[in-house]
Amino acid sequence: MTKRRIHPWPVRLTHWLNAFGMTCMFMSGWAIYNASPLFAFRFPIELTVGGWLGGALAWHFAVMWLLVINGLIYVLYGLISGHFKRDFWPITRAAVKRDLLDALRFRLLHQQGVYNAVQRLMYALVLAAGALIVVSGLAIWKPIQLQELVALFGGYDIARYVHFAAMAAIGAFVVVHLALVLLVPKTLPPMITGGAQRVETGKPEHD
Repeated sequence: MTKRRIHPWPVRLTHWLNAFGMTCMFMSGWAIYNASPLFAFRFPIELTVGGWLGGALAWHFAVMWLLVINGLIYVLYGLISGHFKRDFWPITRAAVKRDLLDALRFRLLHQQGVYNAVQRLMYALVLAAGALIVVSGLAIWKPIQLQELVALFGGYDIARYVHFAAMAAIGAFVVVHLALVLLVPKTLPPMITGGAQRVETGKPEHD
């Protein structure tokens, strides 16, 4: 019997950098959207950053690199350390259905450091949405240089809709994520301190 961190420091660091970066990307992205809306609404100016289109684009492109580098570090860590395999796999239809029904009935048990099937599915989907928003963003950013990529999306305008849809999916994930933190506030301190849980193993694990 030994202890290991619920959230090792690379996970915590990339999580909080991601939280900062996503906030900036949402706010600057909404300002860019307002300059040329896709739908019959605009985001409140109080929820945007940059002040004007040029300023919003500067924020968006600057923070974009932070998020891309941070995301690559997280994915590499997740693969090399076994974090993805250990905590997010497997995802089965039966387990998702069971845990979703339990959650809707407010009967889903929570164990620190253990992700249920619904959480595993949500993290897998948000990672996919993250990849999609990056690729569609590149198509929008460099439509001439990356015209083959733009063509894969069916054109520049469609790439914008895909980018917006990916943003909306990530936004929905953030809302659900924050709601769960409010419902189970004890999950927040380990994301700051790392926390600890007892594991059955013959070899000690280090943070």
